[in-house]
Amino acid sequence: MAERRLLVLFGSQTGTAQDTAERVGREARRRHLRCRVEALDSCDVANLIHEPLVVFVCATTGQGDPPDNMKMFWRFLFRKNLPAGSLCQLDYAVLGLGDSSYPKFNFVAKKLHKRLLQLGGNPLLPVALGDDQHDLGPDAVVDPWLVALWDKILALYPLPPGLEIISPDVCLPPKYTLHYLPEDSPHTNSGLLQPTAPRAAPCELHPFTAPMVSNQRVTAQAHFQDVRLIEFDIAGSGITFSAGDVVMIQPQNCPEDVQQFCQLLCLEPHRRFVLEPTEPGTSLPPLLPQPCTIQYLITHYLDISCVPRRSFFELLASFSTNELEREKLQEFSSAQGQEELYSYCNRPRRTTLEALWDFPHTTCAIPADYLLDLIPRIRPRAFSIASSMLAHPERMQILVAVVRYKTRLSKPRRGLCSTWLASLNPEQADVRVPLWVKKGGMKFPADPATPVIMIGPGTGVAPFRAAIQERVARGHRGNCLFFGCRHKSKDFYFQTEWEELVTKGFLTLFTAFSRDQEEKVYVQHRIQENRRLVWELLSSGNAHVYLAG
Repeated sequence: MAERRLLVLFGSQTGTAQDTAERVGREARRRHLRCRVEALDSCDVANLIHEPLVVFVCATTGQGDPPDNMKMFWRFLFRKNLPAGSLCQLDYAVLGLGDSSYPKFNFVAKKLHKRLLQLGGNPLLPVALGDDQHDLGPDAVVDPWLVALWDKILALYPLPPGLEIISPDVCLPPKYTLHYLPEDSPHTNSGLLQPTAPRAAPCELHPFTAPMVSNQRVTAQAHFQDVRLIEFDIAGSGITFSAGDVVMIQPQNCPEDVQQFCQLLCLEPHRRFVLEPTEPGTSLPPLLPQPCTIQYLITHYLDISCVPRRSFFELLASFSTNELEREKLQEFSSAQGQEELYSYCNRPRRTTLEALWDFPHTTCAIPADYLLDLIPRIRPRAFSIASSMLAHPERMQILVAVVRYKTRLSKPRRGLCSTWLASLNPEQADVRVPLWVKKGGMKFPADPATPVIMIGPGTGVAPFRAAIQERVARGHRGNCLFFGCRHKSKDFYFQTEWEELVTKGFLTLFTAFSRDQEEKVYVQHRIQENRRLVWELLSSGNAHVYLAG
């Protein structure tokens, strides 16, 4: 009998595709299939020719782009020299996750499906096009598609005699087990993030822990929004960047939330443990030291402030010993309960920690072994770099609006990364932030004669400050900036810097202060008023136009 094995590969930017891929993996295990779930760039693409059965789960980002963790796979797959029949032994299915409000809806999934077909692959089903805009979200497409997929797979690979599909009421084993170390075992700090001089340029798996040099509020105290200009020292890091590049920052949970989480789950913060994979061949989570403390795991790894997904409630229901709580959790994890889950979680932006508060009997019954199955890891956040190395060598600056807003929940919602960054005070302590740089989507012209029109309202001006600093350092004069904010006196970022450059003839500046007069004035009004200049720059100057929000 053919070996019953399935490979699930995902390309995920925000974690939704990964969550769906993990769901496919769980359903495969319930059908007694040997199953691996991996990011597309983590698997050796050349081995695809040996795989009998693969499910691809891919998101589409930006303007029809593949997610970061499948870019290498994507380049390989579209190589011209791949033989037409190279995947003729492969049965596959493609599940796409996208948003129909974008013109290139599910472009990556459609293109992948077509390419696998060209290479001789045999599709088990038509490509699934999950849509975020649907009232029930992507699950409206995913749920029925998965039912059809398992019918196909079980027809090809029937259950071995005497085995039944494992019921959803039975809890699958966790991905890892936590082995607590004796209280008196010797301590090592081996894996904690150390500011080391990296061998290569820092990346997600090897970030540079950059010292924070300054953290300055750049909006007036009376202004509703707290915006910070933050500077890091990157000397000796091997980091280089140019205008338009992005810095990725790995945030952490605040101590109060970590303490609450430990109390709710009856965990001892200072207990040390090592992780062991349940199934051989499962790699350990990167960025988690071994051994590790519970406190480090919750502070640096588990995203307890994210809005929980359907899979969270599904797993939680299986631990519940309280009938009322279990019924509610089962409803939230059913296809019929998705509208109610949306109202409970997504609309008010309820966090994982807050959801756990609402199910106290279940929460204190969560086995520690399942923490990494239950809660996703904290994702890095991207910020436009707001300075140029030509103006500030060995330094990097970012402009950060501290995210804080109200929903129907009594407590204001706070952005995890911006709130954490704003709380750090380099004047009181040595503050270090794990970061690395990614190439941005904006490229500025190398030809000094090419004028540049930049439209950057609010903190959208950050990448243009980097560009203007870079261009001024090179003596490029054709810089035109449209900047907008609410009040000249409260949130006019980099005012003195811009005015100095205008005086020196390096910058043409147009400002729109929307609330400083009776009628609201925005950047688009200033563009319209100056349409002759804009058209002249475009038609005879061949200007490049950039817009950042």
